[in-house]
Amino acid sequence: MSGAGSADHYDYIVAGGGTAGCVLANRLSADPRHKVLLVEAGPRDRNPLYAIPIMGMHLWRWKYNNWSFQTEPEPGLEGRRIGWPRGRVLGGSSSMNGMIYTRGAAEDYDRWAQAGMPSWSYDKVLPYFKKLESYEGEPSEYRGTEGPIRVSRLDQPHPLFDAFVQAGQQAGLPYNPDFNGKALEGVGRYDTNIAGGQRQSTARTYLQAASGRANLDVLTGASIERIVLDGTRATGVVVRTKGGRRTVRAAREIVLAAGAIGSPMALLHSGIGDSEELAQAGIQTRHALKGVGRNLQDHLNITHFYSSAIPDMFYEDARFDRALGMLAQAFLTRSGKGAMVPHNAGAFLKSDPRLASPDLQIHFLPAGVNSRQVRLPFQRVLGDSPYGIAAHICHLHPESRGTVSLRSSDPADRPRIQANYLTAAADKIAMRAGFRFLEKLFAQPAFQEVTGQRLAPPDRPFTDDEVDSWLRENASTVYHPVGTCKMGTDAMAVVDERLRVHGLTGLRVADAAIMPTLVSANTHAPTVMIAEKAADMMIEDRADQA
Repeated sequence: MSGAGSADHYDYIVAGGGTAGCVLANRLSADPRHKVLLVEAGPRDRNPLYAIPIMGMHLWRWKYNNWSFQTEPEPGLEGRRIGWPRGRVLGGSSSMNGMIYTRGAAEDYDRWAQAGMPSWSYDKVLPYFKKLESYEGEPSEYRGTEGPIRVSRLDQPHPLFDAFVQAGQQAGLPYNPDFNGKALEGVGRYDTNIAGGQRQSTARTYLQAASGRANLDVLTGASIERIVLDGTRATGVVVRTKGGRRTVRAAREIVLAAGAIGSPMALLHSGIGDSEELAQAGIQTRHALKGVGRNLQDHLNITHFYSSAIPDMFYEDARFDRALGMLAQAFLTRSGKGAMVPHNAGAFLKSDPRLASPDLQIHFLPAGVNSRQVRLPFQRVLGDSPYGIAAHICHLHPESRGTVSLRSSDPADRPRIQANYLTAAADKIAMRAGFRFLEKLFAQPAFQEVTGQRLAPPDRPFTDDEVDSWLRENASTVYHPVGTCKMGTDAMAVVDERLRVHGLTGLRVADAAIMPTLVSANTHAPTVMIAEKAADMMIEDRADQA
């Protein structure tokens, strides 16, 4: 640490240097009177591969920057354990995700407002979405132009992208020129947080912009073991580094930004949570709060693979020598296929026309399994066609609820994650509708001209029971866990409308964990919005107390 704080004393401690934490560190340290500490368990993001967009397909497989969580055996998925990669590096998952930039539907946020949080309605959060972005497309009342994160529309030309957008319209979806504009429903191209051929993580945008401030310290390789309480006031955190444990004090506030898994675990190991669960783990209850770690939600995903009658986007570049050339071009010139994401087309649709907003999302990938496996020069893939395409569809509004809970009293022990996928009957119905829509989509004339055989699921008719069985055996996550420290006013809420932990002072949560319900989107942009809004609330509260 550089010394912004005196003898390990700060005004604000941001616990977690991921997507939200980097935003908070920037905004809170913008006032030189605020001494701020950002604590991150992982390393700095110095590796240049973090900046290369195509590496988003591979970074989540690495171990040193990834928490590599796993669920418990999932009862709704034939007892399978599902891998949950989460970023363990400055920038968190924004340093290793797929860089799709979506906000969700207006109804998502209005639903939060109707549940007792009026300041989180769509008209109240839209200014924060506009504040965080510099949109490179056509200006509109929905887009921002001066924010830290540059947002671009890649519009990479390829006949398979064109076929997808045409097939979506043939299947009954409207063309949508901007998923982050007036409406969500439709088929079109995604925005990405890529600019100048480089990833726009919050570490490389918000945190980098604040890196020269004398009042901001960044402590990496430091795990939060527990929050220090003095009665009902949070006064500091105990962190563990290679050098041992140390206690760092916060004169004003501690804000947890460790994500949907890390934030509830920090609370539980501090004795903040359900008394019965804490007792079973051998932890003394310091503050009873039943909802900590409950309300876990995630987007469940399935994939249909087809062979392609025409060359897909990446097969030729998957040859070892060409893959190295693609990476070199992306690194040196910030151009070429390595400077983009392959899944920059998609759709939002309703599983039931009676719904107010879409509850299914498609990510289209103009590349098959063979295009994602690096091979030696002159090595060919056997079969009718080496080319392939894939379409992923996920359920946006699951009713199934899971938990993140203690495995033991040791903060270094892995959490117990039980997502409970497909345990709600409505989720099975929606996922079945998603399966059927993909069948309908690929049957459209635009795809019939460019696709071959369905490779997975097997190319045959499926009964509804067979669809359900295939879902249980094959569905997996699309990596959007939220909700474990939910915002609200009911008995299971963990934070209030201003993200203060109920019953305590000096402690907030400001990340995806506070979402009462999942949004209709990839969760990166909504998490940045939450952190922007949280920083404003913290600064407002300090001004009121002055």
